[in-house]
Amino acid sequence: MEVLEAPPSRRAGAAAPAPARRKRRPVAPVVGILIAAVLAELIPRSGLIAGDALPPLSSVLAELARDAGHAELWEAIGRTVRTWLIGLVLAVAAGVVVGFVIGLVPWLRAATASTVEFLRPIPSVALIPAVILIFGTGFQSGVTLIVYAGFWQVLVQVLYGVQDIDPVARETARSYRFSAWAVLRHVVWPTALPFVFTGIRLAASVALVLAITAELVIGTPGLGQLISVAQSSGATTEMFALVLVAGVLGVLVNVLFRLGERLTLRWHPSIRRAGGAR
Repeated sequence: MEVLEAPPSRRAGAAAPAPARRKRRPVAPVVGILIAAVLAELIPRSGLIAGDALPPLSSVLAELARDAGHAELWEAIGRTVRTWLIGLVLAVAAGVVVGFVIGLVPWLRAATASTVEFLRPIPSVALIPAVILIFGTGFQSGVTLIVYAGFWQVLVQVLYGVQDIDPVARETARSYRFSAWAVLRHVVWPTALPFVFTGIRLAASVALVLAITAELVIGTPGLGQLISVAQSSGATTEMFALVLVAGVLGVLVNVLFRLGERLTLRWHPSIRRAGGAR
């Protein structure tokens, strides 16, 4: 008669299972921010940089507090966000649709591969002269630059996602005689969705950079235009305060899109593994 062995936790004299480790709070990012803030305060006061080219952080924050009380700053931020959001939505919509069309048709993907690889590396800022000739100095110029740059970010990720589909899952769907819409919904879309979110997150960061760049170079009303005016008028402290606002916007965009990705893809194994590793 076979004797069943008791589990290790129930054996006599066996050590008790180790208690679960408590999750550690992310201290390193806070320490990094504090170190950067101290350096931003001490380096300008040390005399390493001559003149008022680099004001200390305390002066920048004080100037930012004063600017926050004026409607001009908030109106500029609103214009920048409007340009960013319109361009991002158009870029994502175009990138997702074109990506699925090209990715699901093998001969179309082969025919467009060289074209994609040729157009994708062209910097959007190189199109600024042509955009000014077509749209002038309106916010449409910034939207056009954002759409061009963001489109490639989303398109490439969608193509990767379609290519990552499990052939076994696709053949299984065919054997069960799934319709084209059912295959797209139950096989293609769940596999490609994490790649789509990655493309959207990358496009969102690029879109914000290009929105402010268009305002700096073209003169489109917004946060970038205020930075350019402050620089040309010699208001260095105000310029760095506005640059700090642009940096905060970039951090918020990245954090919000990462949070949205985690909430939307809670069911995906990659998000589960990432959550369990923390």
